[in-house]
Amino acid sequence: MQVNVEQLSRELLEGKRKALAKAITLIESKKLEHRRLSKELLERILPYTGNSIRIGISGVPGVGKSTFIEAFGLYLIDKGFKVAVLAIDPTSQISGGSVLGDKTRMELLSRREEAFIRPSPSGNSLGGVARRTRESIFLCEANGYNIIIVETVGVGQSEIKVASMVDFFLLMQLPNAGDELQGIKRGVMEVANAIIINKADSDNVKKAQLAKKQLENALSFFLRSDEDWKVPVLLVSALEKRGIDDVWSTIEKYVDIKKKNGKFFEKRKQQAIDWMWTTVDEEIRELLLENERVSNLAKDMERAVIENRTTPSFAADRIVEEFKKSICLEDKPWKG
Repeated sequence: MQVNVEQLSRELLEGKRKALAKAITLIESKKLEHRRLSKELLERILPYTGNSIRIGISGVPGVGKSTFIEAFGLYLIDKGFKVAVLAIDPTSQISGGSVLGDKTRMELLSRREEAFIRPSPSGNSLGGVARRTRESIFLCEANGYNIIIVETVGVGQSEIKVASMVDFFLLMQLPNAGDELQGIKRGVMEVANAIIINKADSDNVKKAQLAKKQLENALSFFLRSDEDWKVPVLLVSALEKRGIDDVWSTIEKYVDIKKKNGKFFEKRKQQAIDWMWTTVDEEIRELLLENERVSNLAKDMERAVIENRTTPSFAADRIVEEFKKSICLEDKPWKG
């Protein structure tokens, strides 16, 4: 892929959709040259980012995330917004392939000029969150999108990861009482800014109302650090387009409160710092694995751990020490 960063950044800022698709492809590339160019591109467009509301959406498979996002996206477009959806697809740990079928699941939304839908494979990132999702958010903002929706697969720690990169985090639940409540991870409940009970229609209405009461009761026992906001539980039928306006008014209210007390941008600053250190961790891990001496030792240490010949912590120390030695050898001039 031939890339002219100056031209690409100009087209991106002009709002050209093809430029956005090309830019995201560039930052997702693992080639060293592409990574260098993507960093240059991000530096160029950085002053034109940040002017959006970033919304994370997660929930168990079958909860109706795609149906809700499509209905929600169309509602926002009708209100004059431009909506970008970054949908994180689960990557198979066996084949390395991913479904990448979100455009077919959001057919009506994908037809709109004011919408941009980008499915991205999660790769090996923790909890199924694509490594470059944060950069993609910046690119979408520079391209003129003022609502950014990040959808995650709802497995592992993906919800926590998404919550760390958005302004408002929505957790979606099915209208089942009892066992459904038991299955909600406490950590996810603690980071949610609102909980949606979807499919609150037809025969599910009474179940949804009961689930709402149980969730509200459960939330009352949590010790939350956010004194400015009480997490609401909202009943929604994405299929019948009911409750969508309540979701948006809730997000607007939250953003307004946080901007007035200064915590909105304070949170974004902390997210940027967290992003920096997460990137440092990833880069160091890559440096370790790219080092031939360390890579060979790492394989030996993995076998030693599996065979119970050493502890994981001791093996980790050996790997780090080997990396330090290799750096020292590279820095010292050869005295042969």
